[in-house]
Amino acid sequence: MISSVKQPTVAITGSDILRKKWPGPTRKFAALPPLPAVKTHRRSSVISIAKPLCVSSIEGFGLSNRSLSNEEKTGLIACKAYEADRSEPIEANAQPSEASKKVKIGVYFATWWALNVVFNIYNKKVLNAFPCPWLTSTLSLATGSLMMLISWATRIAEAPKTDLEFWKTLFPVAVAHTIGHVAATVSMSKVAVSFTHIIKSGEPAFSVLVSRFLLGETFPVPVYLSLIPIIGGCALAAVTELNFNMIGFMGAMISNLAFVFRNIFSKKGMKGKAVSGMNYYACLSMLSLLILIPFAIAVEGPQMWALGWEKAVSQCGPQFIWWVAAQSVFYHLYNQVSYMSLDQISPLTFSIGNTMKRISVIVSSIIIFRTPVQPVNALGAAIAILGTFLYSQAKQ
Repeated sequence: MISSVKQPTVAITGSDILRKKWPGPTRKFAALPPLPAVKTHRRSSVISIAKPLCVSSIEGFGLSNRSLSNEEKTGLIACKAYEADRSEPIEANAQPSEASKKVKIGVYFATWWALNVVFNIYNKKVLNAFPCPWLTSTLSLATGSLMMLISWATRIAEAPKTDLEFWKTLFPVAVAHTIGHVAATVSMSKVAVSFTHIIKSGEPAFSVLVSRFLLGETFPVPVYLSLIPIIGGCALAAVTELNFNMIGFMGAMISNLAFVFRNIFSKKGMKGKAVSGMNYYACLSMLSLLILIPFAIAVEGPQMWALGWEKAVSQCGPQFIWWVAAQSVFYHLYNQVSYMSLDQISPLTFSIGNTMKRISVIVSSIIIFRTPVQPVNALGAAIAILGTFLYSQAKQ
């Protein structure tokens, strides 16, 4: 039985305890280990009792005088105590095990890759039937924003605490994110998914070049050397692409450049902001949506959307609506998981995971859409992805 007695807060000095003579006989306990010498201070210590302590268990207390081994003497008295308003004793080793961390990272990666593959498949299906990449990009951001607003309203997720300064620093990040998102969608509407992701694997080269010539940052020699297979592999894959399209190629290149600036603005503007990865991406989606809507209306417009939607539904049937909903939901989910995983793992692990994600998307899209690939084209893709992996290693 655990008992506790609530007492008012009192102050007891160590000198009072020494001078106090307790009435009645004292009970002697045998086999108590000597207390280690403690260096005392000149001022007497003060003990303040604000909360009662509950003793949950005492092991080996009051043993008789008998011969004890060294192991028994070491663990002679084991006492566990906790404050009365806590539900369980305080454990010394409360850190998660290494195995649980690896399992958690594995779950993050598997979820991230699976959601990204599903998004790319449905996104390409929508764009094949409904060639309006600006509206498709808008629907992706709108769906994610609506999902997060509902989550905050129903208390499924805790709403972030933001101020005007937060949104000011987020604005350039949102501009770059909007450009990168639309450019990638335009690219996938013109070329195969695999080709878009092969070109997007060259993003590290843009990151190094922009940081070097615009920001004046320098990198170790291995980082510059890793750019050779990245640039060479992307160039080889582009030259040997059977369905090459300049708009699709330029869209992927612009997306690379925009996402590099997004990362730079994010690092500079979001320092010291206590917003979780999930809520940070939600705010980014909402601001990007507000930026994108007027441009989407100006470039494509409601008339083009209505004609394209009617044609897609007549050709594909009601399942086209499911494709649009799926690509919008999975776009938000895979980005949200990637931001959440970045909160839990190191940048090196995240870079490796991003490289492996490209491989999974390229391979799955080639299989599902039966994209014709020449051996030289596959070699270029492999070289570019290998260079991206070497970059992630050298960057650290």
